[in-house]
Amino acid sequence: MNGLNTVLIVLGLFLAGGVYSFQKQKMPKSVIVLLALGSAMCLAAGILRIQGIW
Repeated sequence: MNGLNTVLIVLGLFLAGGVYSFQKQKMPKSVIVLLALGSAMCLAAGILRIQGIW
């Protein structure tokens, strides 16, 4: 596991926490959806890099 994998996974988890926080604060749905998409993309990219697929 190299540095980029770690950064992608940590960033994805950070964004996932932001989704939870924004949802509790009743932020606009569009912001929550964009944050959730960013989180999913970072987590997926980190996992794919660990697996050696990307």
